[in-house]
Amino acid sequence: MRYTPAGLPALDVVLEHESQIEEAGILRTVKATLRTRALGELAQRLIKISPQQEVQFEGFLATPRNSKGVIFHLTHFQQIQ
Repeated sequence: MRYTPAGLPALDVVLEHESQIEEAGILRTVKATLRTRALGELAQRLIKISPQQEVQFEGFLATPRNSKGVIFHLTHFQQIQ
């Protein structure tokens, strides 16, 4: 956990996704890794979750000014039971 210059809690994590989906009649395994950022109350809640817990995330993708990659900015999440 870190804090922005404005004093907001900020958490940078890496999310990993893995699922299977049918594409052109063939079952395909899909894997993705996303650099992710949570701010404020979301950061405080996210830090308490176990790394192996399944979670559904919502947010948006953005490219930082000084980077070539994208960052997934969280706007909402909920644990999957």
